[in-house]
Amino acid sequence: QMHLVESGGGLVQAGGSMRLSCVFSGGTFSKYGLSWFRQASGKEREFVGGINYDGSSTLYANSVKGRFTVSRDNDKNTVYLQMNSLKPEDTALYTCASRWKNVYEGAEDYYTWGQGTQVTVSY
Repeated sequence: QMHLVESGGGLVQAGGSMRLSCVFSGGTFSKYGLSWFRQASGKEREFVGGINYDGSSTLYANSVKGRFTVSRDNDKNTVYLQMNSLKPEDTALYTCASRWKNVYEGAEDYYTWGQGTQVTVSY
């Protein structure tokens, strides 16, 4: 059974940076695409960014494009979300999710989810 465990969240000031990590276990990491989603209080869950199984392609939401970067280390079974130029509106619970091979924006396409890590950006 696959598991995803996120870490790296916390409190940061606007304009700052933070890197989230998500460790994958229980399957062959190199065969799965990994994405990050977030959900702010009182709002719908939204796609943030993702990376294909082989790292050949990434996909980002317009709201984070140019500020956030998704990467993966297949030796460590880990996917990362580097977040720069953070804004208060980036405050949310960030969750990673996996699906076979390629990533897409729709949450319904993912079948394994982590518990999430909270990111809070202060003014």
